[in-house]
Amino acid sequence: MGSRDDQPARGPKDSGTRSIGVLRQLASHLKTGRIRSTRLIEESLARIDASDLNAIVAVRREDALEDARLVDAALDRGADPGRLAGLPFLVKDIEDAAGLPTTFGSLLHAKAGAATEDGLVAGRLRAEGAILVGKTNVPEFAFEGYTANRLFGATDNPWARGRSPGGSSGGSGAALAAGLAPIATATDVGGSVRIPASLCGLVGLKPTVGLIGRDPILASLDLNSHGVLASTVADTRLLLGILSGPVGGDVGALPRWRADDPRPSPRLIATDRLVPGSAPSAPVARAFAATLEALSTALGQPIERVDPGRVFPGGYDADDWFRIVGVEQAHLLGRETVERDLDRFDLAFGRAMVAALAIPIGEHLDARQRRFRYARELDALLGETGLLVSPTLMAAGWSADGTLDGRSEPGLPGWVYNTEAVNLTGHPAISLPAGAFPDGLPFGIQVIGPRFGDSMLLDLAERWEAACAWPLLAPGYRPLAAALGGD
Repeated sequence: MGSRDDQPARGPKDSGTRSIGVLRQLASHLKTGRIRSTRLIEESLARIDASDLNAIVAVRREDALEDARLVDAALDRGADPGRLAGLPFLVKDIEDAAGLPTTFGSLLHAKAGAATEDGLVAGRLRAEGAILVGKTNVPEFAFEGYTANRLFGATDNPWARGRSPGGSSGGSGAALAAGLAPIATATDVGGSVRIPASLCGLVGLKPTVGLIGRDPILASLDLNSHGVLASTVADTRLLLGILSGPVGGDVGALPRWRADDPRPSPRLIATDRLVPGSAPSAPVARAFAATLEALSTALGQPIERVDPGRVFPGGYDADDWFRIVGVEQAHLLGRETVERDLDRFDLAFGRAMVAALAIPIGEHLDARQRRFRYARELDALLGETGLLVSPTLMAAGWSADGTLDGRSEPGLPGWVYNTEAVNLTGHPAISLPAGAFPDGLPFGIQVIGPRFGDSMLLDLAERWEAACAWPLLAPGYRPLAAALGGD
């Protein structure tokens, strides 16, 4: 794995926390009275107030405390308010949560009023008793792999200050890694769950597209998905079970995920990049080689190395993601808005929208049609049992404002991601911590599964976690339970 001499040691109770997950542990403390929800929410709010990561852009304070008092009263009566009763949660600032504005990290929505209804994910979390405490920072309209915008500024990575937590769910990733709250929502249209998972030392699952319903409709519906960011695999399983399921109006929604679905023993395949072209940076290549050796040992089975050309043997056009997502984002904004408000956009986002408006409709449709070939070829490589392992990212991170080492201005080239192709095909993919680089940034591996093979990914993740457990938080940050006298 990627090496780091000062990587924080795991505490003596860490293995117990992992076996049930951070969320179930906290829920258990609440139900037994060891911790009160009011104290948990107060601690979460205090941490948010004290944090200088710029991960949180809006706070729900008095209403959250009132919710906590109601949960405590319900628990005192012996009622069961839900699996997440009394736990604080954060919502990514492109998703609605009643009581807080949704700004999309854009000056265009700087004066947005508070949402009056929850989006699907916030609603499903609240239905299980979780308590909304705030919104997390995003790049403008969640379009970049770093979290910075002109409305709120850049978010720092708690593992390495001045470096990015990734994007577009970077505010959620930074908040989880710093222990500001145990739940933070995330979405993924090109890697927006997996990128911050890799850079923040977290588990990041992009499920099979449609497994978590979408309401309201996300941008680029065919590629976009709600996902799960979490500290442990057990938390990821729990949240997927809560969030999955169809919703009216989503024509691509799938039946609810079943944790007990039968799954075969996997065969492991590995490649250092999903498409031919730019090779991973030297630090990434070294970390990946070491991780593959450790993974093979941990799982007790060989890993077949494949050339990137075998993933999409018919060829892969790296611009197809932008031909779809860029065009659909520009269409949602509208040509008039892009042209009128160009000087209010972040520079990189504005350039992207201008370029997207210049793409002919025929190129957009051709890219959409090529998706089906990409999906078919990945289906053929994986079959029913294959799991494809790669680095999540091709570069060892970038600055908080989105400047890649060696470049002079923000804006990341497409080659840094190993993530976009899986959004085009719709397959499930998970990013797992696999050590850290010398500068402190975590290194993550991506594992891609067969369509509907989400449980296979979680099974592998569980075995990897048992063999090579990662720190639950960034160095210097304490678990919420420990601060309140819990484990």
